[in-house]
Amino acid sequence: MWCVQYLLTPEAWSSWGGCGGACSGMEPLRGCPFLEDSFTRFSSQSNVYGLAALPGAARGTGRGTGGKEKWEPGLLVDAEIVSIDTFNKSPPKRGLVVGITFIKDSGDKASPFLNIYCDYEPGAEYNLDSIVQSCLNLELQFTPFQLYHAEVQVGDQVETVFLLSGNDPAIHLYKENEELHQFEEQPVETLFPELKELPSNVLWLDVYNIPDSGRRITAFGCQSGYVRVSQVEQASRAVLQSWSIQQDGPISRVLVFTLPSSWHEGDLGGAPALDGKENVLQSGLQDQLILPASDQHDSVLCALVTDVDFDGEAEILLGTYGQELLCYKYWRLGTHGEFHLLWKRTFASPLLSMEYADLTCDGLCELAVVCLKGLHVLQHSLTQTAECLLERLRRRAAQQAA
Repeated sequence: MWCVQYLLTPEAWSSWGGCGGACSGMEPLRGCPFLEDSFTRFSSQSNVYGLAALPGAARGTGRGTGGKEKWEPGLLVDAEIVSIDTFNKSPPKRGLVVGITFIKDSGDKASPFLNIYCDYEPGAEYNLDSIVQSCLNLELQFTPFQLYHAEVQVGDQVETVFLLSGNDPAIHLYKENEELHQFEEQPVETLFPELKELPSNVLWLDVYNIPDSGRRITAFGCQSGYVRVSQVEQASRAVLQSWSIQQDGPISRVLVFTLPSSWHEGDLGGAPALDGKENVLQSGLQDQLILPASDQHDSVLCALVTDVDFDGEAEILLGTYGQELLCYKYWRLGTHGEFHLLWKRTFASPLLSMEYADLTCDGLCELAVVCLKGLHVLQHSLTQTAECLLERLRRRAAQQAA
């Protein structure tokens, strides 16, 4: 039963850089850098699509546990919430957009819906209390899975659209109609030709726009174990390259990212028992790295790529059904590299989803972890963080004095 979802509100980062590589160039922190800050028990169970971080411009009057923002989009009676996502409109447009998919029990049948919340009144585009009152309700003809947003080039401007996977199997695209001031479904192949003719239900989709190239990498994993990665020219919508591979089980998570130090375009990670496909644009899906011990804790249900040790290089975080949070670091040795398990942390129930965002408005990001029994919020150790900051200040002072 899917009923509990969370929207988390990060605020502005501190002037010294927050968690975005504040201590770049320093030795990474050793061991798990997080301490438990709070735990909120669920009255019912969430799922792998049940967590999204609100962009920092959002504001509202409701307060959650520990003073955090709490956004309540009305009571969905007799409904099971499936997935949730949110984004800020691409400039020059303004406004926060929130999407929620749910299945409503009407007695004789279960009907799936997509609610899109967006306020067009000037001055209210980021006000959560106003946004919750402006809802577009769309009935779906399929069972929804992941709700995802992606930026795409439309003419001479950038648009952000919703992409929703379903059991048809298909990916459905929802784009804003500026004249009608609402979102509407459009054929996905007009903007994402690589997402048509799917062989199976897509469980996870990731779109990575390669900086300063006019190209993107689109990767998705299916219930059947099928994985496809495509390189697409943004302006012409031409599919330049495409690779696929068949795994022996459902693909719970696919992420596209760049490896530290090497900065090869489009490195790919797929779970469970996460395989790192190194340098996809050169080697396709043939050059594979296995994350050590990632197959020893049951299925990998969630993954995150972010810098949690303040060295300016991202780590891979895996959350498993076996109740373990695993952290991996990529180390390059000559012309090759490998991932090492830095640390792991045990939870009381399976991990379903993760977000890394500044929830306490102190300039440091927290790690929000949705588990089977509730929401854990993990904070950085203030002692380790203070040592890191002081060392960085000492080095900067020494450089200026030299």
